[in-house]
Amino acid sequence: MNWLNHLKTINHHKKLVMELCFKLGLYRQGILHDLSKYSPVEFFVGAKYYQGTRSPNDAEREKKGYSSAWLHHKGRNKHHLEYWIDYGLGEGHAMTGMKMPVKYVVEMFCDRVAASKNYRGSNYTDADPYNYYQKSKTHYIIHPETASLLESMLIMLKNDGEEKTIDYIRKNILHNKKK
Repeated sequence: MNWLNHLKTINHHKKLVMELCFKLGLYRQGILHDLSKYSPVEFFVGAKYYQGTRSPNDAEREKKGYSSAWLHHKGRNKHHLEYWIDYGLGEGHAMTGMKMPVKYVVEMFCDRVAASKNYRGSNYTDADPYNYYQKSKTHYIIHPETASLLESMLIMLKNDGEEKTIDYIRKNILHNKKK
């Protein structure tokens, strides 16, 4: 088990998210972000499947067909779109993405930026979080307004950089919208 490197990766990711959240005034979310990663069910699996270049959940999923750590994690962290999947009210009660509160969409943005920085290291560019989103969005079950807000922040990051995007989010998206 590579528990020490896994711990360093978690701590670095958490630090990056916390820094972004603090810049946005989301102090509580920055402090509490991803605390479930330190729980035994997530931590030990992460240490076992640690590679350093991608999520250990992917490796666990490849070996077992599912990720027990991810199933635990997504059900406890409101900044993940998967937390907000529920049965719809329409005919057939199909699974659907519920509209996420703005503060969690912004935390999801911070999480994606931090994850890209963590795994891409010195190769990171502000386009990386958007590019990752583009590769994955076809299989997401996400509310259209949530998807639109997330994508607009990722596009702004890609085109205008982190400083301008953080300033815009703080002044125009979060201002008087903390729900």
